[in-house]
Amino acid sequence: MEQLITYFETIPSLHRSLILVGGLTLFWVLEGTLPLFNFKYKKWNHAIPNLFFTLTTIIVNFGLAFLLINTAQWVNDTRFGIINWIPNLPLWAYVLLGVLLLDFFGAYLAHYVEHKVKPLWMVHLVHHTDHNVDTTTANRHHPLESVIRFVFTLLGVFIVGTPIAIVFLYQSLSLVATQFSHANIKLPKMFDKALSYVFVSPDMHKVHHHYMLPYTDSNYGNIFSIWDRLFGTFMSLDREDIVYGVDTFPDEIANGKIGELLKQPFHKYRKPTTSNSQD
Repeated sequence: MEQLITYFETIPSLHRSLILVGGLTLFWVLEGTLPLFNFKYKKWNHAIPNLFFTLTTIIVNFGLAFLLINTAQWVNDTRFGIINWIPNLPLWAYVLLGVLLLDFFGAYLAHYVEHKVKPLWMVHLVHHTDHNVDTTTANRHHPLESVIRFVFTLLGVFIVGTPIAIVFLYQSLSLVATQFSHANIKLPKMFDKALSYVFVSPDMHKVHHHYMLPYTDSNYGNIFSIWDRLFGTFMSLDREDIVYGVDTFPDEIANGKIGELLKQPFHKYRKPTTSNSQD
């Protein structure tokens, strides 16, 4: 564990890039061999806008990284934050609790708030208007959302008290987890269900990308499924019944154009409809 922490304290940017590219490549290949849906699309054409928003996410996070590093250094130096206030905490528990709580503040809470606050939902909409969810959808976030997510992560670092090593570990795990849960892969149903008791599985997260409420407002987790189960936001839907997209923005052609997606948060709010059938 000490070696792991030491590594992530000074993880080179090249290694972080390799995690991003390696994860995308792995799940891209698996999508070709174990597809959940046989999409009738040109995979690279679909990937271009998603990769564009992945790039803008990287740029935003890189530009604001100094705030994250300085905050992590301050909480470490002053022993501020939840995990620093628990006495005699073993290193493994210190790391696990740090990652678990960062997953709550940086992912679950941020995601939940984005769905409940109308202006934030309009920003988050870009992520949901993908009609062919695959591993490239993972970081399809409007630049404004990248800033919002960063703020929640920064808040998490401050409250939880995580040093930079745990922050970088969390971000690496979060990246691979979201690539995995968005990947268009078909796992055995029993295995996927068993996995979802601890981690966010592909089938679990795909429910969140169903085009109608109440399913869109469920399964907000990123790494761990515990938060959805704890706060009552977990829902299930048979994967064969899932339809991707958002009912209020049904234009698939427009939803695949970078220019249209950049303007999407500035549209007038459109009230969604609700499915009558719930599992």
